[in-house]
Amino acid sequence: MNLTVTNIKVHPTAIIESNVSIGDRTSVWDNVHIRFSTRIGQECIIGEKTYIAYGVQIGDRVKINAFVYICNAVTIEDGVMISAGTVFTNDRFPRATTVDLKQLRSSDPDEYTLPTLVREGATIGANCTIGSDLSIGRFAMIGMGSLVTKSIPDFHLAIGHPAKSVGCVCRCGQLLTRFPTDLKSFSADLDCPSCGLQYAVREGVVTESTPP
Repeated sequence: MNLTVTNIKVHPTAIIESNVSIGDRTSVWDNVHIRFSTRIGQECIIGEKTYIAYGVQIGDRVKINAFVYICNAVTIEDGVMISAGTVFTNDRFPRATTVDLKQLRSSDPDEYTLPTLVREGATIGANCTIGSDLSIGRFAMIGMGSLVTKSIPDFHLAIGHPAKSVGCVCRCGQLLTRFPTDLKSFSADLDCPSCGLQYAVREGVVTESTPP
């Protein structure tokens, strides 16, 4: 483990491999496994029995609940919330062996290992499955139990199997509005009923009018 500073909490049952960087005031709970060459930022919480593969990049102030599986090629920006039981994937054509079944295939990344980016402030609800070659936008929210197979725009609320955008949310997490069926013709100027931040929606694109 290559600690950037010493003010961190690591439970004695956690497994942390070589060349892992953990930022100041981050907590790693019991039975977590963090593989080599991973970077975790400051003030993060890594919940119990979570697995983080090699080479994963995690920003500052990220909350990862218990039983989360994060595979290689995943990048998580600052302020992201990943709820319990969420699973990331990175291989479109997974096989255990060669075609003659006589040799295990390597688990190293190859041309079919595709990236996933979770942008700052996003939330992923409990028990979601996240596909690869996609991004989850800034402050987007994924409803619990969803299956994400394509990119989700900034501030969108997406739910279902597969996940589809049904509305948009504020930075604070409050629902701003539900989208009509014809999203392309929908325009609105919205105020958050909770914190008062203002947004504009034009043809499905949500922009901040009064960013903090």
